[in-house]
Amino acid sequence: MAALSLHDGLARHIRTRDVSFRTRLLEMAADIPDVIALGRGDPDFHTPDHIVAAAHKALDENRHHYTAVAGLGELTEAIAAMLRQEHGLGYAPEEIIVTNGVEEAIMTCMVSLLNPGDEVLMGYPRFTNYDKAINLCHGTVVSVPTRQAQDFVMQPEDVEARISERTRMLVLVSPDNPTGAVTPPETVRALARLAQRHNLILVSDEIYSRILFDGARHLSPASLPDMHERTITLNGFSKAYAMTGWRLGYMAGPAAYIRQVLEVRHTLSISASTIAQYAALAALAQPRAPWWDPIQAELEERRACVLSTLDNLDFTYGFPGGGYFLFPNITSLGIPAARFCETLLQEGRVLVFPGSQEGTALEGEYIRMSILQPLPQLEEAMRRMRRTVESLS
Repeated sequence: MAALSLHDGLARHIRTRDVSFRTRLLEMAADIPDVIALGRGDPDFHTPDHIVAAAHKALDENRHHYTAVAGLGELTEAIAAMLRQEHGLGYAPEEIIVTNGVEEAIMTCMVSLLNPGDEVLMGYPRFTNYDKAINLCHGTVVSVPTRQAQDFVMQPEDVEARISERTRMLVLVSPDNPTGAVTPPETVRALARLAQRHNLILVSDEIYSRILFDGARHLSPASLPDMHERTITLNGFSKAYAMTGWRLGYMAGPAAYIRQVLEVRHTLSISASTIAQYAALAALAQPRAPWWDPIQAELEERRACVLSTLDNLDFTYGFPGGGYFLFPNITSLGIPAARFCETLLQEGRVLVFPGSQEGTALEGEYIRMSILQPLPQLEEAMRRMRRTVESLS
């Protein structure tokens, strides 16, 4: 009998493919000096001082033990108050769970609510970590195509056309990663009516909801009539408070769902970092505007810089109303996106990723890039991109 290898012992549903093109680009970038990376969603600005000071204080006061599985009571109360004030959501503190980033919220949500064979409707392009979580639960992702001509906003008629007797859940990410699409309020209302008519759970990922541009408006589905009891709202502190490394998110949902999620969550991690929770409590205790407004202005300037370059290069795009990412169409170059990304890295020393890594069938047409570099570096990256494009013409 042949010896059993470690690979043979891996569960079939979590085996990964060969090294992805994204991984190959990252490996290449590690060997190239002076690369300007425009790929990750990690803000380049730092966590505000008063939040860091709160973490120090918690350490000094020996707050080193577990919290309740759902999180610090003071924090869930503060989150509930913020959601009510900013988004009109009526979640009680006991309907909120503090998680280790939104990633854990996604995973616990899927494990708690999906049965094998359940179908989950999601737009594409999309953040593909959802696919992994759904596949681990033996669910099925049903892709709903979005279109550049409609600013990559998921259309209700496209959703309804894909609803079957096995459809359990609809996931809405707004603002979206990677396209920057912000679902307009009237479309959110139409999607909510679909969820009600077909008895679907609606998962609303709102991690970028406080990063909006050019008058874009965010509407939380759970604020709509009769949607509280069927909506799971996901959000966190990473993007809006520059706290990516603190790994703190939260989910809010009706009590019946939350009780189920708590059972699963206790198995996965018991609770989120106590120190990070005290830091988050400080984040919510002070007004955000005094320190965020200058960052918002900087982000708007960066975004304008990149969009101007894309326009000059004849790269088209859907309107990016929120978040940190842009999703330009580079078909005017006449080469696949993967080849352009490789050339831009090797010749221009700028790292971006092909859109085919983002759950899209639009192979070769799009690239994903962020605005998360200081303006001087971003301007230099745009100069390098222009030179690279000129070398290809």
